[in-house]
Amino acid sequence: MRIFITGGAGFIGSALVRRLVATTDYNVLVYDKLTYAGVLASLEPVASNNRYQFVQGDIADAEAVANAIAGFQPNIIAHLAAESHVDRSIDGPGEFVQTNVVGTFVMLQKALGYYRSLSDAEKESFRFHHISTDEVFGSLGEYGLFTETTPYDPRSPYSASKASSDHLVRAWGHTYNLPVLITNCSNNYGPYHFPEKLIPLIILRALAGESLPVYGDGSNIRDWLFVDDHAHALQAVFEHGRPGQTYNIGGNSERKNIEVVEAICAVLDHVRPREDRKPYAEQISFVADRPGHDQRYAIDASKIRDDLGWVPSVTFEEGIALTVNWYLENRPWWQAILDGRYTTQRLGMA
Repeated sequence: MRIFITGGAGFIGSALVRRLVATTDYNVLVYDKLTYAGVLASLEPVASNNRYQFVQGDIADAEAVANAIAGFQPNIIAHLAAESHVDRSIDGPGEFVQTNVVGTFVMLQKALGYYRSLSDAEKESFRFHHISTDEVFGSLGEYGLFTETTPYDPRSPYSASKASSDHLVRAWGHTYNLPVLITNCSNNYGPYHFPEKLIPLIILRALAGESLPVYGDGSNIRDWLFVDDHAHALQAVFEHGRPGQTYNIGGNSERKNIEVVEAICAVLDHVRPREDRKPYAEQISFVADRPGHDQRYAIDASKIRDDLGWVPSVTFEEGIALTVNWYLENRPWWQAILDGRYTTQRLGMA
């Protein structure tokens, strides 16, 4: 098969690319604008493989998208390209609307035009797989889980833009019979994660001897999903999922933010002790909460388990240890980011 992956130089996209090139005989094309969070170094493990190719382009550039699709002739379009950081969406929501909403519209239009050019047999195997987030569902109380039928209630500019893109995908499936799939995932973590997000941010600030900022009182809860498990789930969905269906993907690992930070500190205490032998947790500081901070997300992933046989394989404890050790062993990857374009300073103060 030929898999066209938008946003393939990003965190989740690059994990999917590395998995497909390493474990299948698929041909993979990455289409990526290489914005601040697109890191070509994340694709170095597969860069020399003759089944991998890269095209730099913007998903909102209709001509560029059409040319890339026509040239590659994909069986699957996996649409991951998106602006994804809630704090940045608070500071600059316009980019999120342009990329996540307008960009998805362009992708759908060009995918539809391509789909209509296919033979009947080729149409049978074609899929447009849109990768989204659990944040579109809003905030949960102390109990309950997000299911595929949970009403949408986005609370941030980021989640509102992703909810909009989800609705567009469903509309193109319903109105134009484009064979679409949607997945909504919980918080990802793991190797190659851009250091604006909580887990890599805490690791790198801890190593630098800096304060470890925790929003509010640290009680906000997320369900954590190891990125390689997510990549496996995405493959299962576009290979075996039913067109028109939505699948929630979660890690079955709910943790308070403060518990996540403390877990990172505990691993670092063991594998890279501070010179003064004091615990890294001494560096934790509580800061003003994010505006409109959702209290809790949690995923019911029983549908993808029952329908497609996918379950997460990495526990939170295993994943945090793997992630911390990866950052310790791969300083050139993240140091280049810190040197060139990101300082780990706070965003999203509204």
